[in-house]
Amino acid sequence: MFDNEDDDFEFESGDFDPDAYRREQERIQNLPVYKKAVEVAEITRAICGSIDPEKDLMEVSEQMLTNAYMLGAKIAAAEGGDLYTLRMENAVIIKIHARELMSQTTLCKMEELADEKYLQLLWEEIDSFRRLFVNWVTDFDRNNDIQDEWGLFY
Repeated sequence: MFDNEDDDFEFESGDFDPDAYRREQERIQNLPVYKKAVEVAEITRAICGSIDPEKDLMEVSEQMLTNAYMLGAKIAAAEGGDLYTLRMENAVIIKIHARELMSQTTLCKMEELADEKYLQLLWEEIDSFRRLFVNWVTDFDRNNDIQDEWGLFY
């Protein structure tokens, strides 16, 4: 099953171009969807910082932070992967985390864990993120792919 002589994963130190890496990081960080993901994470962090740990019996704040931080991380992963299937897999994960974060804002409101106006602001920012996300996903190139044996997205 595994071919030990396969050198596909060998890395030559001369292969790494720090300038190209920096340019790629800047490109990703300048994507509108990525910038919005960072804003969502910052708002989430501020809200979670205001939640009284004594009242947060279900540790909602930790779950919210995890979901918020995954948005930007998975955008970067999708951009780095470039293949359609990898991008779509990351897009699905992003959608799940964003929807969970929206649900958690409702839970925070019901449990009175955070100020309702800040939760509303987060909800609106997630919705703004969603609109940018939809536009970002439509730019994925279906022709740039290698079919895997899992049968998704075909």
